Amino acid sequence: MTLIHKVEHCHTMADVRRNIDALDERIVALMAERSGYVAQAARIKQNASQVHDQARIDFIVDRVKAMATEQGAPEAVVEAAYRAMVDAFIEFERGEFERLRQEGSKP
Repeated sequence: MTLIHKVEHCHTMADVRRNIDALDERIVALMAERSGYVAQAARIKQNASQVHDQARIDFIVDRVKAMATEQGAPEAVVEAAYRAMVDAFIEFERGEFERLRQEGSKP
């Protein structure tokens, strides 16, 4: 059984929205946790050219697409969401990298 088949059967739009809102809380908490690791990557990387790592992006996208298929999630949605999220985190990391170097922090 895939995860998509484990969702609660909803009878009203209020039920659907309540469940989506609960998922959003979990997703945002996980994104906050992810941002902590991205900030550490900005601290650890030696130079700004390392912030955008296409090989790593390709690995992540391939991995989550496979996970989507395994779990019964729409692969195209997962891929699009991850590409957007990774792009946003790259910009966040770029900003952190610059901020840390301006403050004199070194890896």
